[in-house]
Formats: sequence, C-alpha cells, structure tokens
Amino acid sequence: MIHEVDEALRALLREALPEGTGEVVFEAPTRDWAARRNAPTLNSYLYDIREDVARRERGAYAERGPDGVVLRRRQPPRWFRLSYLLTAWTNRPEDEHRLLSAALGTLLAHELLPPDRLPDALAALGATLPLSVAVPPPEARSIADIWSALGGELKPSLDVVITVPFPVSPTYDVAPPVTEGAVVAVRGLDGEPGDSRPRMTRKRRDGDGAGADT
Repeated sequence: MIHEVDEALRALLREALPEGTGEVVFEAPTRDWAARRNAPTLNSYLYDIREDVARRERGAYAERGPDGVVLRRRQPPRWFRLSYLLTAWTNRPEDEHRLLSAALGTLLAHELLPPDRLPDALAALGATLPLSVAVPPPEARSIADIWSALGGELKPSLDVVITVPFPVSPTYDVAPPVTEGAVVAVRGLDGEPGDSRPRMTRKRRDGDGAGADT
C-alpha cells in the first residue's frame, strides 16, 4: 500500500516541476545521493510511519452482496500516518527555493489526496486520504535529528504527512443464509414417524356408565 501512496504523491508533485524537466524521487537524501544527482529534483523521503491510534475501530464490517445478503465479515482497517521529508535539489539555492515554493503551493491546494491521482488499489478502498504540509512535527521528532541521521547538511524542507488506511486480514466467510424453515419429524412409540398434529380425545360411555377414552 505504501508504494501506491508514493505514486499518488508523485503524480501530484509533478505539477510543481517546470514542464518537461525535473523528476520526483523517493531516495534518502544522503551526501552520496546528492553527489549523483544531475537534474532538478523533488525528493520525497519517507522517514516515518506511525499508526493514527485515534482512528482505530473495533468490531467487524459486514460485506454484502447485491441482494443485501452478508457474504463475509472483515476487520476494520488500521490508519497510518506516512511522513515524507520533501526537499528541492538544483544547482543554485535560488532555484531550489523557487522549486520548493511551487511544491508548497501545489500541496496547499489539497487537504486530501485528489481522487483522480489515486492508483486503482487506493481508489478501491473508497476512503478519503488526508494530506497535511508544513505542520510542526511532534516534540518526539526533530527534523534536525533526521538530517543528522542521514549524514547530510540541514536544508530547507517541507514535512508532508498522508494518512492512509491499511486493510487488516483475515476476512471471515459466513454461512449461507437460511431460506427454508426447519422441519421436525416426530416418531411414535413404535419408532415409526408419527403425526405431530395436536390430537383431541373424547369419552364414550359403555353399558355400565363408565367412560372410556377414544
């Protein structure tokens, strides 16, 4: 599922690139990578994946067929926040700022990943995918620490966060629906199937006036 989010973000960021030039990549922006770069580039490095526990749900969803009959039950998806470190790379700082500004303007126009940019696997989920940009990260996470871990020099960047659902397995098939009522057979004292309908008894009188059941 992560690679589908990458493709959706790539399609969106391409709008910020000068027409016919540049590329969008998802590489770790290390010194070695920067030395090999030879074209204007927007680098969206996925540096953090965390569950959005506030969205966690309990229970199970019922999947129904066209006739409304329950076919299977599925656990609700778990939502995760994918955090990208977005940087611009050119030969001059001024051009990098211009490219990063174009990327910021493109992303600010969307609070959700546009449905027409979603790959089929994401579109099939039928969910909206929230997108945030340049929101201060949690106190437990520092952008400077990320650059230090990468071994590179601190550089202007945008923190892009996309929240996406991940399906949970397994699914549980349900038994076919009951379409007929239950049939109960009652056996008589001799072991043969008997008539289960209620019976009524009446009394008759013999010659001495005593009653007998019939």
